[in-house]
Amino acid sequence: MTSITEPTEPLSVEQLSATTLLRFATAGSVDDGKSTLVGRLLHDSKSILTDQLEAVERASANRGQDAPDLALLTDGLRAEREQGITIDVAYRYFATARRRFILADTPGHVQYTRNMVTGASTADLAVVLVDARNGVIEQTRRHAAVAALLRVPHVVLAVNKMDLVAYKESVFAAIAEEFTAYASELGVPEITAIPISALAGDNVVDASANMDWYGGPTVLEHLETVPVSHDLAHCHARLPVQYVIRPQTAEHPDYRGYAGQIAAGSFRVGESVTVLPSGRTSKVAAIDLLGKPVDIAWTPQSVTLLLEDDIDISRGDLLVPSKDAPPTTQDVEATVCHVADEPLTVGHRVLLKHGTRTVKAIVKDIPSRLTLDDLSLHPHPGRLVANDIGRVKIRTAEPLPLDAYADSRRTGAFILIDPADGTTLTAGMVGESFAAPQPVKDESDDDGWDF
Repeated sequence: MTSITEPTEPLSVEQLSATTLLRFATAGSVDDGKSTLVGRLLHDSKSILTDQLEAVERASANRGQDAPDLALLTDGLRAEREQGITIDVAYRYFATARRRFILADTPGHVQYTRNMVTGASTADLAVVLVDARNGVIEQTRRHAAVAALLRVPHVVLAVNKMDLVAYKESVFAAIAEEFTAYASELGVPEITAIPISALAGDNVVDASANMDWYGGPTVLEHLETVPVSHDLAHCHARLPVQYVIRPQTAEHPDYRGYAGQIAAGSFRVGESVTVLPSGRTSKVAAIDLLGKPVDIAWTPQSVTLLLEDDIDISRGDLLVPSKDAPPTTQDVEATVCHVADEPLTVGHRVLLKHGTRTVKAIVKDIPSRLTLDDLSLHPHPGRLVANDIGRVKIRTAEPLPLDAYADSRRTGAFILIDPADGTTLTAGMVGESFAAPQPVKDESDDDGWDF
């Protein structure tokens, strides 16, 4: 195992500003080595502070381990350390000279599927780990399905523990072929398979001397070079209004700006825009970015737009190009993942939060529940329980401008909230799910089905 080394000098502000950002998530079955991979990645890329290393060394020594357990860098909950598993999503931020990263280490247990949905919902890439001794198992297929459902553009298959199968190329090739065939059927656009040993450090940051038959990139090399192909700057332009700025000072007596973070696309001065859901139109008179006027702004910049006309606009409204305005609707059909312990039922009264807008809504129907094991659909289950994924039909009290999730992961997503206590109930994706699953089962085939 590579010895613990001191971290290098941190990157300067200028270096960080010149690099791109990649959000990625890890997933895999229990004991596949997700947390060890993350720890190895952070350690070998010199992204760990000295006090963090010392804390891991002390914790490892207290547990009677001869070498530092790098999994402890992300498994921070007491229950996680005691059981040697990941329960909650652990986020880590690190950077190399080529790119900045936001990493989400997600759990592997079936009952924590909702946590993987949380971690992968904003990811540009998902790393799915497989134990080389076990190959592709049910949970591997489940994680591939969730990545496809959330339309994660890039998936890395990390075949771990190659040291325990004597670094055999045939073992890796068989696993890679099986996983690629399954993920491709789901509609995953890009799959990269890498043989690794997270414990020994093979092909994580440094190329392995034990697998000279492999000529591809290491995990870090791939993370540093993979293109963010779903660039939101080229999506439909959307600006959810977060705040209306009216200084009403002597210097700015008539200033009225609409502030928010551009969710997708870009806006230009002089461009015709429509305010949704009202449908009123105007033109962009000016754009303020960090206190300075600019002619163009794009996602994910936080800006203030000034319009030529005095229109009634408030928080929750959506500014869009007039030539590319989404339709508004009160009837929402979506694929959802239920994340709360309380079931979601037909007739459930909820709050639906889309962007900066929150409206009252009611669950009108739950047409089906998805079985991730075989991608079959169970019709009209009546309710969804924690970790369930299914189709829902929702009626909102006010019209909403919704994009399909396939077109925009930012403006095609929403959450359902319990109006009583503010608990997040469900994460939703507008439109169709990842792929055409197996035909809906006939109800007669499900005798004995019980919730």
